[in-house]
Amino acid sequence: MSFRPLIGACFSALAVGFLSAAVLAWSSGLSAQRPPPSLGPGGIGALTNTAPAGYVGSATCAGCHATETKAWLTSQHAHAMSRAEPQTVLGNFDDIRIAHRGSSARFFRDGPRFMVETEGADGKTATFEITDTFGIHPLQQYLVTFPDGRRQALPFAYDTRSSAEGGQRWFHLYPDQAIPPSDALYWTGAQQNWNFMCAECHSTALRKNYDPASNRFDTRFSEISVGCESCHGPARGHLDWTRGTRAPSAPNKGFASVAALRPPADWTIDPATGNPSHGASRPAGDVVETCARCHARRGIFSEDWRPGQPLTQTHLPTFLSEGLFEADGMMQDEVFNDHSFKQSLMYARGVTCGDCHEPHSAKLRAPGSAVCGQCHQTEKFVSQAHTGHTPGPKAPDCISCHMPARTYMVVDKRHDHSFRIPRPDLSVRLGTRNACTDCHTDKSAQWAASAIEHWHGPERKGFQNWGGAFHDARLGDPAARDALIRLATTPATPAIVRATAVAELRGFPSIATDAALQKALADPDPLVRIAAVESAAGLPFDIRWRRLAPLLTDPVAGVRIEVANQLAEQPLAQLPPIDRDRLSAAFKEYEAAQRLNADRPEGRSNLGVFLLRQGDVAGAEAEFRAGLKLGAGFPALAVNLADLYRFTGREREAQDVLREAIKTDPDAAAPRHALALALIRQKRYDEALAELQRAYELSPDNARFAYVYAVALQSLGRVQDSVTVIDKALGRSPNDADLLTLALNAALRSGNAARARDVVSKLLLLRPDDAEIARLAAQLR
Repeated sequence: MSFRPLIGACFSALAVGFLSAAVLAWSSGLSAQRPPPSLGPGGIGALTNTAPAGYVGSATCAGCHATETKAWLTSQHAHAMSRAEPQTVLGNFDDIRIAHRGSSARFFRDGPRFMVETEGADGKTATFEITDTFGIHPLQQYLVTFPDGRRQALPFAYDTRSSAEGGQRWFHLYPDQAIPPSDALYWTGAQQNWNFMCAECHSTALRKNYDPASNRFDTRFSEISVGCESCHGPARGHLDWTRGTRAPSAPNKGFASVAALRPPADWTIDPATGNPSHGASRPAGDVVETCARCHARRGIFSEDWRPGQPLTQTHLPTFLSEGLFEADGMMQDEVFNDHSFKQSLMYARGVTCGDCHEPHSAKLRAPGSAVCGQCHQTEKFVSQAHTGHTPGPKAPDCISCHMPARTYMVVDKRHDHSFRIPRPDLSVRLGTRNACTDCHTDKSAQWAASAIEHWHGPERKGFQNWGGAFHDARLGDPAARDALIRLATTPATPAIVRATAVAELRGFPSIATDAALQKALADPDPLVRIAAVESAAGLPFDIRWRRLAPLLTDPVAGVRIEVANQLAEQPLAQLPPIDRDRLSAAFKEYEAAQRLNADRPEGRSNLGVFLLRQGDVAGAEAEFRAGLKLGAGFPALAVNLADLYRFTGREREAQDVLREAIKTDPDAAAPRHALALALIRQKRYDEALAELQRAYELSPDNARFAYVYAVALQSLGRVQDSVTVIDKALGRSPNDADLLTLALNAALRSGNAARARDVVSKLLLLRPDDAEIARLAAQLR
């Protein structure tokens, strides 16, 4: 099991303060509802008495950096989180009631306290004190602190926009969903937990401090909101440097580390193109990596972040995965800005976040599209020859065409930062969105594609050219293999795209694929190396060891941790001292990463599987059981624990775990599938078939469930029913090799040579190096 299931610390449920809504949506920092506050004891910028060593607080920084502090006080960073007080609460608490799909809330005051009356964890109405505000514009959420240290976000938020914009109202964050207390999205559930989901990016120098033994949090921070040291790191050494108690020659002016500085950039515009003639080199660990810490969809495995290091030293970014991103890489789910920006030609040319956004206020360096005019010739790009629209107040601008927006959390409009050329022609082929029909909602993608061809000719331009490869890969189309290999092995391809291509290639085994994956192990970008290490899963262990052991000394922790995961079966005692020490250190890093996330079922599941592969059955069982206590509705944990019981001959306990999981979540397919396999081992075929059928019905897109169900039908003599299931499953997964193999066998048994030739030709495309398939194809010609 990959380390990657820890991804998800940035779900949409609590994302208002991840501040990744590309500051383009922020019109005036704090908005006109509150004046910028001043620094003061116990207030904004104040150092808490639980701050880690080395932190001094933004109020201290203000003594020498008054200009930067003044700008920061107007930013959303400074107000990402605050204690619930009259000067920070923007919502209407004048005994306001709101209802939503069977739930309700009443917001009122109890003297100085802000209160809510709503359903609690047991579904019964109770009264709770609101302890903290969360975010400021365009909405503000509210947190309730529980005795076990958990801070939970309420499902009702306040729209802080003006009345003219539709704001100044309470609303539910999931308007189309009824969320019962058993759901992880319920406000007291795991997905609404501030300590894990949000705290790192809403506070400074956060230490989660989860105690697994008591299942309690003692979460602490140096500042309640996002202060200077969130980006610059602890400033005690710098303060000593300014006071002369540290040598004037101390590196980084006393800071332990700093973000790498880009060399001076030349953005001189080429009159012929209207674009800058030159780019700039991008040093490793530059300011973009600092921003990425909170402006990326990622999981955390270490709290020891410092500026100047790659994000993968402490966090694991997701790939451009299906469900999170469109096939062409545009944002789909709430993924924030980093992944989009790193796909852009601007990033490739050396542009940083600070070129467009003033880093302390987070405001644009020029209003609206004027910010683009810093580097691009405005007159050329506002012309009708470029846009196809008559210039004027209602004409589309750079942002509307090259940064199409999506709205999250009901009211939060965010712009895609990949700065792509609109490609409605790709929408026709791939089903992706495009900026043209986002505006012309009554028109088709083909209409828009034809219009652009009329304006600019038949040749389509654009830096982002990977949509077709990822679209085909998601369909399992073998035609994707060569395109993915080109993406994975071309240095000029953005690293996030190379990493995604490597991850996708695992579904297309071949000699050429294997060569590309081996090459990726030496890629200069750590995320690509991580993807390549993950791709080694399933290889014979001796090959895995030979390929991955050299990466035990990789300079990036994220790589070493994934190597440890892939080599978990290796007994340390069998290794020579140097290899033993390196692998032991990596094992410790992996285990520490999972224990940091011991408050999550995913973390417990990861660690349990890791321990089981190392032969620690008792330790694995303890982790699986602890994980189920954290989230009884987490099907993967139940299946893992059941497999452990089966492995140790405890079939009855395995069934009990699976039946309890089904009882908790009747619509979870995986426990039913696993229960069916247990029943088959007991030769209780009728019961097993019923569970296999139900798993298939609950998850019809799961090709594996369909395959096993079809095999079971075939084994029980229901051949035609089996063929029907195979055909339906191939309609959803037309390139699944296992289903195609079943279809081939069925065609051969029935004497349908034409069908057999068709199927074997598809298998040969999927497995071009399989000699047995090649031999069969030759026989059928």
